[in-house]
Amino acid sequence: MSIRLKREVMTADVLIIGGGTAGCYAALTLSKNSDLKVIIAEKAGIRRSGCLAAGVNAINAYITEGKTAEDYVDYAMKDAAGIAREDLLLTAALRFNKVTADLERLGLVILKDEKGNYVARGKRNIKINGENIKPILADAVLQAPNVTVLEHVNVTDLLVDNNKVKGAAGFHMDENTAYEIRAAAVIVSTGGAAGLYKPNNPGFSRHKMWYPPFNTGAGYAMGIKAGAEMTSFEMRFIALRCKDTIAPTGTIAQGVRAKQINSRGEVYEEKYGITTSERVYGTVRENQLGNGPCYLHTGGIDKDTEEDLLKAYLNMAPSQTLKWLQNDRTPGKEDVEIAGTEPYIVGGHTASGYWINTNRETTVSGLYAAGDAAGGCPQKYVTGAMAEGEIAAIDIIKKGRRIEISDQIPAFADEKIREYESILNGTEAVFSAEELEEAMQKVMDEYAGGISTNYQFNEKQLKLGEEKIMEITELTRYLNASDMHELMFVYELKERLIVCRSVIAHLRFRKETRWHSFQENLDFPRTDEAYHKFVNSTLKDGRLILKLRDIGKETRYEHTDF
Repeated sequence: MSIRLKREVMTADVLIIGGGTAGCYAALTLSKNSDLKVIIAEKAGIRRSGCLAAGVNAINAYITEGKTAEDYVDYAMKDAAGIAREDLLLTAALRFNKVTADLERLGLVILKDEKGNYVARGKRNIKINGENIKPILADAVLQAPNVTVLEHVNVTDLLVDNNKVKGAAGFHMDENTAYEIRAAAVIVSTGGAAGLYKPNNPGFSRHKMWYPPFNTGAGYAMGIKAGAEMTSFEMRFIALRCKDTIAPTGTIAQGVRAKQINSRGEVYEEKYGITTSERVYGTVRENQLGNGPCYLHTGGIDKDTEEDLLKAYLNMAPSQTLKWLQNDRTPGKEDVEIAGTEPYIVGGHTASGYWINTNRETTVSGLYAAGDAAGGCPQKYVTGAMAEGEIAAIDIIKKGRRIEISDQIPAFADEKIREYESILNGTEAVFSAEELEEAMQKVMDEYAGGISTNYQFNEKQLKLGEEKIMEITELTRYLNASDMHELMFVYELKERLIVCRSVIAHLRFRKETRWHSFQENLDFPRTDEAYHKFVNSTLKDGRLILKLRDIGKETRYEHTDF
């Protein structure tokens, strides 16, 4: 018996794809400042979705006392070796403290000293009790006027006509329903991409990773397919984490000023540098030189500091606290072993994502990007994602974008729904989505600079990797699904493969090594000032067209060459 999907057509002035931090705050901004009708389409449930699902123990982008927004811009530009947009960084940084105050008003607990001042953790961070940060945001959205939340709806494609966004198409994860959502403006806030590379941990534990395994690069993929210009996919992000648990190390490095040391007890971080990529690279090199394992030096810290660490990780990575306690191997008794993760594509830490103007509009008219999906603005973290959601929402309100029911919707929505049904009604496939995903991760690991090659690659490896990714992509035509949940797995694989292709193309185009480990080309091991530019790409007629864009110094940037 063949499956036929019920078709649900919905309309809104603004469609937000992804109900994470940026999406929630964009919806709150729209609701508070306009009467625009808003729909959030979220693949999961918004109270525990996105990067903040498990909580966080610090606001990592905050202008602390004595510092300015310009200081933050300087820090982020240096950390990215100059490949970042000053206009995006500044407009986000100017909002960091305001959105933090909004979070506190909504109920977030921010730690304060005896004078009532926020407790700083490092130069740009403040401490919070953030286990419930996402429920706080989500509950505010669920109570907001003119906002409809569609949970468990997986959006796969943007509806675009003549380079103007018209809405999106997707399907419900539990019900046999396909959605055509028509909108005058769309904000993509789906997060970045995990699961492209073979992860640190195999088998059953393969999803014990730094970035959410449910973030598949969907927003990137739908933008690429729609012809939007993308940027900096070669600036991958590799997190330095506590080994095995993949728990964050910043809490230790900044909270107790712990130094990176090798197995001989030597402090090595000054030798390689202390930018984000250099901290990873130094750890990799020390292991290559036979000086591993590497650690954060915590042995000997006092009991109060140790207890603070144990509590801090319960807010964010409880497996690390449990690991310390189960064998009585707490951080005061022994150093904490560290390692790099597999590479991710994530615009909240690096500059990867959509190429946007200062108001966060992409090169497709009416389409905006915020948070990890938005490129050019690294080190934005939670507050930066909220700031970008606000900036996009305010621009939509100013431009008066409202849905016109008479607007023609491209027949592409019909094609997508027929595609869903074809996959659901297909005959038994030779491969499963999981098997092809494993093959994809093996290719990316071995040919595009994964863990097994110490994040390094050469031109020949990238060429072979591209060929193999295209072969796997071709095999996805024969996949099928027995229900809507399996249909989601098929599309998650397709999304990851599209992003993989772009990552490899970007890695091949930058003929230098600008960020050790993040983008380490053994055929071009040095920095070349000819590439002190953005690497951007656009998909046209099935081909990825790549080009260099200058690093501008303007305070406002508008697209001029649609």
